Amino acid sequence: MWALIRKYLLAGFLVWVPILVTVLVIRFIVTLMDKSLALLPMAWQPLYLIGVNIPGLGLILTLIILFLTGMLATNFLGSRLVEYWDRLINRIPMVRTIYTGVKQAMHTLFAPGGTAFRKVLLVEFPRAGMWSIAFQTANTSEQISKHVQQEMITIFIPTTPNPTSGFAMMVPKSEVIELDMSVDQGLKMVISLGVIQPL
Repeated sequence: MWALIRKYLLAGFLVWVPILVTVLVIRFIVTLMDKSLALLPMAWQPLYLIGVNIPGLGLILTLIILFLTGMLATNFLGSRLVEYWDRLINRIPMVRTIYTGVKQAMHTLFAPGGTAFRKVLLVEFPRAGMWSIAFQTANTSEQISKHVQQEMITIFIPTTPNPTSGFAMMVPKSEVIELDMSVDQGLKMVISLGVIQPL
């Protein structure tokens, strides 16, 4: 009797939790993007035009802004403006460091053909005898490899189930095992707490 109740409760839990988490995340994103309506003059905001706040209008406005910015940035005149903006920002000491770092990270992660994660690796972490999934992000500079007198690579070990946080490390190439697994398969394994295993 209790085993049957527990079975049904667990089944219901497994159905509803992914739905609720998805709804909460989408709601958070839409609410955040709705704040872009504050960019409009007060007289153009829906609350003043029609007397009602319509959820999702900010999302539409944000997508329109991103689309138009992308169109502008990819044509000849727009790319010149972006270059001029970059040169201007690079003259401001503190701002330059933050802006350049964020821009490089965004290009690495989201640009078409980006190489944020190159290979799926197996690495001993957090101690010898315990293995974790890691992703190679880069070949470490020759200067670092020269100092430690062996070939090093830069890896990212994601936390589970949230792979956006984790540990960036430089390790000897000889101490990692390259897996015959796609990056997508590796990420699915991390996010699913190891439940989804590649065939």
